[in-house]
Amino acid sequence: MDSHGQDEQRVAWTVVDTGIGPLMLAATREGLVNVVFHATDPVRDRALERLAARLGTEPVEDPGAPLLAEATHQVEAYLAGGRRTFDLPLDWSLISGFNRQVLRELASGVPYGTVVGYGDLAGRVGQPGGAQAVGAAMGANPLPVVVPCHRVVESDGGIGGFGGGLETKRRLLALEGVLPEPLF
Repeated sequence: MDSHGQDEQRVAWTVVDTGIGPLMLAATREGLVNVVFHATDPVRDRALERLAARLGTEPVEDPGAPLLAEATHQVEAYLAGGRRTFDLPLDWSLISGFNRQVLRELASGVPYGTVVGYGDLAGRVGQPGGAQAVGAAMGANPLPVVVPCHRVVESDGGIGGFGGGLETKRRLLALEGVLPEPLF
């Protein structure tokens, strides 16, 4: 508790080495708040600075924090092909408005092994014609992999963009059986 009797916001983080590169996971008492691709030292440090600025507290490395330990376990199981869904509390405080609405629909309405078009997802949240806005929401997703923005593709069959890089998107879609595994 702080001097005013309020619970201080605590942000714990860890970096997990995975087959798609190092992922930084960060959590508050509310839930998993951030997943960051390619979490090399400079990328991780920038992400931690952004979290400190947005959440008003200095993140603390604590891989043993119960929520982070469970998130690590679930992410590793998913990437090994042994898990299809995530059962983690999520802290949506880094995203709001339309973007949050789109990401919540994505998390609940686009299951493992399926894809949805940007325009279709826009229609699901009552914004037909909002495909570009959905693309912006995907780019702002603070919880990639767990909130599966890799499952959003172009209506013409194109793979679309991805903050983790197109190769990572291809690998995640191949893991879920949507795309064939690369030959080499």
